[in-house]
Amino acid sequence: MRIKQRIEKIPGGMMIVPLFIGTLTRAIYPNPVEPTAFLPGFTGHYLTGTSVILFVFFFCVGTTINLKSSGYIAKKGLSLLISKVILAGVLGVIIGHLLPTEGITSGLFAGLSALAVIASFNETNGGLYMALMTSLKRDEDAAGFPFISIESGPFMTMITMGIAGMAQFPVTALISTLIPFALGIMLGSLDQDFRKFFGPAVPVLIPFFAFTLGFSINLGAIVQSGFMGILMGVAVVAISGGVLSIVDRFVTGSDGVAGWAASSTAGAAVAVPTAIADMAPKFAPIAVNATAIVATSVLVSSILTPLVTMYFEKRARKLGRPIVPTKH
Repeated sequence: MRIKQRIEKIPGGMMIVPLFIGTLTRAIYPNPVEPTAFLPGFTGHYLTGTSVILFVFFFCVGTTINLKSSGYIAKKGLSLLISKVILAGVLGVIIGHLLPTEGITSGLFAGLSALAVIASFNETNGGLYMALMTSLKRDEDAAGFPFISIESGPFMTMITMGIAGMAQFPVTALISTLIPFALGIMLGSLDQDFRKFFGPAVPVLIPFFAFTLGFSINLGAIVQSGFMGILMGVAVVAISGGVLSIVDRFVTGSDGVAGWAASSTAGAAVAVPTAIADMAPKFAPIAVNATAIVATSVLVSSILTPLVTMYFEKRARKLGRPIVPTKH
């Protein structure tokens, strides 16, 4: 039946489709507040087990990071990582000062909040980035993927919001969020066999936690936040792509194409609003709308990022810009 192939034809399909199915399940579920009351055992606990799955997911992502990469590759990945995190923080601070904590609750821009902005801008779709760089035969740019993966998860968002004064998180919460990722990095760096063993599990886990995230979303939130989510996706590609392209050109001496390839919103970012709300309850009322906006941004940016990247790649070739600087 080729179901998987059809799902993958949808940008970010392995994240978006399970998320939507989870949302539909929530819409028809007899008791969404306490699933185990209707489905005891594994299934009931799975529906509310997002945190457990995310622990395993971020551990596996951590194992893919090779701290022994060459200087140019590390410079490429870290410059894109740091630039995107700083950009998300600056935008979040601006929105945070303009809007109350709960953001905009009604109208065309319903759901817009500092949390939604930071979560959408803070993480790059590493898989999409690597696929684009590999298809363009830019192997050294593709090798920067593990460093970009450091953005995965709520840790960077928590740091950004903490520094910006938008939320205060206990040190134990920060450590707890970092533990699976740090363990993965440690094991993957000590023994590459761990990287080979756990690395392939990263894409496998995505549909599982996407479904549980979808189950936490009210279908009405997706409809209500549709316009804002589309606008967010366009803004993520246009703003972060432009900034990262400039950084890529002037920091690494490349042609800037990798910056556009890193402009998308990662599928894992959909989990960030819920994770933040768990540790800072004041964000709980807006977590659902923020999740819906981020999910839409994932879909929209997954469509736009390849189109924009291919355009600027052709433009860079016409202008004769170097893919890799002569000395690196």
